[in-house]
Amino acid sequence: MISDRLKKIVGAGNVSTAPALLDAYARDISFVNTVRPHCVARPRNAGDIAKIVRLANETGTPLVPVSSGPPHFRGDTVPALGGSVIVDMSGLKKIIHVDRMNRVAMFEPGVTYGELAAAAAGEGLRLNLPLAPRRSKAVLGHLLEREPVIMPRYHWDIGDPLACVEIVFGNGETFRTGAAAGPGSIEEQWAAGGAQKEAAGPSAASWYRLIQGSQGTMGIVTWASVRCELIPTLEVPFMAGAPDLAKITEMVHWLLRLRLVNECFILNDSNLASVMARRPKDHRAIKDSLPRWVLFFNIAGYEYLPEKRVAASVRDMKSLAQRVGLEPVEAIGRVAASDLLNTVRQPSREPYWKLRRQGACQDIFFLTIYDRLPALLEVMDAAAAAAGYPAPDLGVYIQPIVQGTNLHVEFNLPYDPADPAGVEKVKKLTAAAVKDLAAAGAFFSRPYGETAGMIINRDAATVAALKKVKSITDPNYVMNPGKLCF
Repeated sequence: MISDRLKKIVGAGNVSTAPALLDAYARDISFVNTVRPHCVARPRNAGDIAKIVRLANETGTPLVPVSSGPPHFRGDTVPALGGSVIVDMSGLKKIIHVDRMNRVAMFEPGVTYGELAAAAAGEGLRLNLPLAPRRSKAVLGHLLEREPVIMPRYHWDIGDPLACVEIVFGNGETFRTGAAAGPGSIEEQWAAGGAQKEAAGPSAASWYRLIQGSQGTMGIVTWASVRCELIPTLEVPFMAGAPDLAKITEMVHWLLRLRLVNECFILNDSNLASVMARRPKDHRAIKDSLPRWVLFFNIAGYEYLPEKRVAASVRDMKSLAQRVGLEPVEAIGRVAASDLLNTVRQPSREPYWKLRRQGACQDIFFLTIYDRLPALLEVMDAAAAAAGYPAPDLGVYIQPIVQGTNLHVEFNLPYDPADPAGVEKVKKLTAAAVKDLAAAGAFFSRPYGETAGMIINRDAATVAALKKVKSITDPNYVMNPGKLCF
């Protein structure tokens, strides 16, 4: 059996067929079909991973790579085929290198945000985080899925802040991307002053773009490096509220165009209350104290003349706010800007903020530009109304990305997983909303689960190109088959 051969690679204690564990990997919070894996293998190092991939090619065994701990949300870690092996890398927690001079950190797949942030802080660095990630979320999983980060000022490309990776492709070959490609080993590159920070390459190709968003269908990453930023000396956070988005998006445009702020994002009242509520019963009181939309931004100064730098930026910001017609304040309702800053720049308290209200949550997210945002919000409101989903429960998160040139828009739909009628309502709403939003111009750059086929199959040329690349990197289709268009 495949489990016996896996034990020879990773050790008997690192292969499990326990029914409870297999059941846990057979489903997640998404609506994908339940499929039980054959076993779970926990590699001890990169060498084990390469051997597992070669064994999978020899035996035709599907592999599903997993780096984050539970709960999982999007169906990409649930097997699509029976007989699959879960390659659980959550135990690979080595932080290989933190380089303050070049502002980069290198780490293994199982390292979480709390772990890497602590190591980076020891060198005077910080990470460009997603919005209050769950405590079990692996940094690698976030980077590979191109999830948005809350400091658009330091987001130069859609792939940032990922730098380099080492990957075992589905054909069993080990490959390094970007500056890490060579020449020489990583240690020899360090000795020569290399930093594994440049993502593009080797040669003229940007191989990391092939790996990002692939949901483990191309190979298994054994380590990655991430760009970091300096820890500020002085910070002054602000909030601005409004009943509609027009003034807020105008303010965001100029704050980022003039490079005045670091953290910057927009939440509606429901989502901000979810982020800040310590208990489910606190949500209503916080939400009722807030306007419909809240903009958060943070002005920072660094080692040299921080007070003067912050004072100048605050003056410019207030002048801009006056012109736009907003009033930046240090607190709105029951939420203080300083508390919000501390909350979002570290992993979420338990339970995870998206699960805090009803126990489960379905996300719908896409990319768009400022001009299309109002119409797309109307499309979502209409879909929710048609499905009978309560408008007050709908959470909205709007994150400027890539220097504020476009937006990540995310709708969060909390629901009670013990209520079959509620589950079915959210499931139907998700399918209908994705279809309507795509027709209205929303760009779904990261489709998952049942909606992936709907999105990807809109472009036959892209599907053909992806399958051609897949035939090179994973000719036997052992890597997470059944996902995307594979």
